Amino acid sequence: MRRILAIAANTFRENIRDRVLYNLILFALVMILASLLLGQLTLGNEDKVILDVGLSSISLFGTVIAVLIGIGLVYKELEKRTVYALLAKPVHRHELLLGKYLGLLETLLVNLAVMTAGLELVLCFTGAGARAGYLRLLPAVYLIFLSQALVTALALLFSTFSTPALSALFTLTLWIAGHFGPDLVRFGSLTRSAPVQSMCRFLYYVIPNFSNFQIIDSRVIASDVPGMISAGAVGWATLYALLYSAVLVAGSVSIFLRRDF
Repeated sequence: MRRILAIAANTFRENIRDRVLYNLILFALVMILASLLLGQLTLGNEDKVILDVGLSSISLFGTVIAVLIGIGLVYKELEKRTVYALLAKPVHRHELLLGKYLGLLETLLVNLAVMTAGLELVLCFTGAGARAGYLRLLPAVYLIFLSQALVTALALLFSTFSTPALSALFTLTLWIAGHFGPDLVRFGSLTRSAPVQSMCRFLYYVIPNFSNFQIIDSRVIASDVPGMISAGAVGWATLYALLYSAVLVAGSVSIFLRRDF
């Protein structure tokens, strides 16, 4: 475990030095500030507009960061040939991948904290935070983190056997398709064909269902009514993300163990 944590800490330091991260975070903060201007153009829906644009910016740019870094976790080590030096030491291959994955999760967590703080400042400036309560924003941000952890596991899986370009394509394709899982089931029921329904239902369970992490509406966050955020739904989303990510990371380790260096 000590070796895994050491690799995770080193991965975190490498990611923090990447200038692309700062550009993306800055752009996300600009989008959050832009939500303040958009909110002023609405009548009576300022809080909802700020929350919608702010959370969407955090989710989108956080996912882009997860994909951009995740697809290079293995490829970058192979390209720089540092993997040979690492594996020559008493470091197992599964420890290398787990350390890389945990290091990227730590990077995502720090990025989310910075962007969430920016959104909280905007809410504080408008006075929306005083009415809604700043802590009511945290469950939505937590679900965004779970979604990005799952995206990272996908990117890690593809990076073990593919190029960065193809890994990004595969990851983004599954990320987009994962938002339309319920629509896929409804499409199968409309066809009234048993084979099509079975195929749609199979894809629904196989493709990661990112709609599980969109269970909190901005109107719920902006409401002062307690108990509107379902703890059970958040718990189910947490369990789903942990199990699916564990399967993807296990698959990544299995593929990486079979690679010949």
